[in-house]
Amino acid sequence: GAIHTDNKASGHNLQWTKAMISKPAPYWEGTAVANGEMSELKLTDFKGKYLVFFFYPLDFTFVCPTEILAFNDRVKEFRALNTEVVACSVDSHFTHLAWMNTPRKEGGLGKLDIPL
Repeated sequence: GAIHTDNKASGHNLQWTKAMISKPAPYWEGTAVANGEMSELKLTDFKGKYLVFFFYPLDFTFVCPTEILAFNDRVKEFRALNTEVVACSVDSHFTHLAWMNTPRKEGGLGKLDIPL
């Protein structure tokens, strides 16, 4: 089932669908921070692999790093299963880079092996 909304004020027509495990994901692309650098990232970059694409609310919050770091700390296990991990939020790639360049002891993420 899908959920549709039509926001007359913004002119946007949005559609959300339920999670579809083991089904093809809809196409997406965007600017990410991977390996400490900004780059374009798109669904087709992961062709032939499984992908864990997870969302978190905001950079520089106190709860979000826990989940991101947990995925990052186990990324080798995911890759052993032909699976990549990507984290996504509403923040800009500039904010992602700043958060990754902030040491963990100061509320940052430090170096990551997964793209934001």
